[in-house]
Amino acid sequence: QVQLVESGGGLVQAGGSLRLSCAASGRTFSMYSMGWFRQAPGKEREFVGAINWSGGSTYYVDSVKGRFTISRDNAKNRLYLQMNSLKPEDTAVYYCATGSRPYGTTRIPEREYEYWGQGTQVTVSS
Repeated sequence: QVQLVESGGGLVQAGGSLRLSCAASGRTFSMYSMGWFRQAPGKEREFVGAINWSGGSTYYVDSVKGRFTISRDNAKNRLYLQMNSLKPEDTAVYYCATGSRPYGTTRIPEREYEYWGQGTQVTVSS
């Protein structure tokens, strides 16, 4: 059974930083692309960024480029999201998700993310 568990969320002032973690179990983590998504109250879920199976390729939504960094530690089955220069509009529940195809590309449609975590709340105060 595949499990993804996010942690690291919390309350931070604008301009601050947080590092989210996603612990994966139940499949060979290192074979799959991983993504981060977020959902703010009253809004649809939004893609944040993704990383390929090796960690050698990443891409991000324009609104977080230069502020957020995705990384992974395949030896520890961990995915990370370093968030710097946080803004109130970054407030959301953040989710990690795993792609469905082994050794797939970094850029995959949302429908191809197979397993999702339960989310962690990030609140940025102004």
